[in-house]
Amino acid sequence: MTATPIPRTLALTLHGDMDLTIINELPPGRKPVKTALVGQKDRKKSYQLIAKEIEKGHQAYIVFPLIEESETLSAKAATKEAERLQKNVFPDLKIGLVHGKLSSSEKDSVMEEFRAGKFHILVSTTVIEVGVDVPNATVMMIENTERFGLSQLHQLRGRVGRDSKQAYCILVSETNSQETLKRLEVMTKTNDGFVIAESDLKIRGPGELMGIKQSGIPDLILADLVKDANILEIAREASFNLVKNDNIENYPLLNKKITKEVVEIEL
Repeated sequence: MTATPIPRTLALTLHGDMDLTIINELPPGRKPVKTALVGQKDRKKSYQLIAKEIEKGHQAYIVFPLIEESETLSAKAATKEAERLQKNVFPDLKIGLVHGKLSSSEKDSVMEEFRAGKFHILVSTTVIEVGVDVPNATVMMIENTERFGLSQLHQLRGRVGRDSKQAYCILVSETNSQETLKRLEVMTKTNDGFVIAESDLKIRGPGELMGIKQSGIPDLILADLVKDANILEIAREASFNLVKNDNIENYPLLNKKITKEVVEIEL
C-alpha cells in the first residue's frame, strides 16, 4: 500500500502478480495544495507568505536536503539555515529543528512541540517525509528541489493540506537547467501521485525488473512501460489466464524460453 507510488513500484505493479486499487479522491473537506516553483528572486515573497500564514495562527515547514554544510555539494544545510532564518528572517518567531542525526526521542520531542504549537516554523531534512500529521501546518517550503525526486517532493508536500485550510507548497530551485525545471514543473500542474509517478518513471526509468537497480532504462526492445500501459495490461491478463486455464507444456517454444530464463537467474 503506497500513498506515493515510486517509479519502480509502478513498474512492478504493471508487470507483477498484484491487483491495483486506486483511491484518487481527497478526504472530505480537503483542498488541493497550491504549488509554485520559484527562484532566488522570489525568496522574499515566499518568506512573506510564511509570515502571513503564521499571522493567521498557522505553521510552516522549511525543508533542506542536507543536515550540515558540505564542501563537495552546493546545497543548503538545515542546521546552518535554521540559525540564519532565526536571526535574519524570522527573529520574532520560534523555530524548531529536526534532522536524522537526532535520536528518536529527540526527534519525537521536537515534533510534539511543533504539533502543540510551540514552534511557528519547523526546519527539517527529509525525516518528516512520512508519518507526520500536523493539520495546522499550511506551508511547505522545500529548498534545492533539484536534488529531490518528484515522488519525494510529492510526499513532502503531503505534510500540509491535511485539513480544510488552504495549504501551499513552495519549491525553490536556483538551477538553470531547463530539463530540471521542466521536471519540477510537473509538481505545479498536478496533485495526483500517479501522474507524478508516471512522469518520474519516464525520466528515471524503472531499473531492473528482475534485478536490484531502482533506476535506469530497462533492456526492453519494443515496449514502453508508460506509453504501452494498455497493451501491458492485456498481456498481463493473458498471462494470468494461461497459468490458470492452460498448460505451459502445450507451448513448447514458450516453455523452453521460460525454462532458460529461470536457469540463468538461478545461476
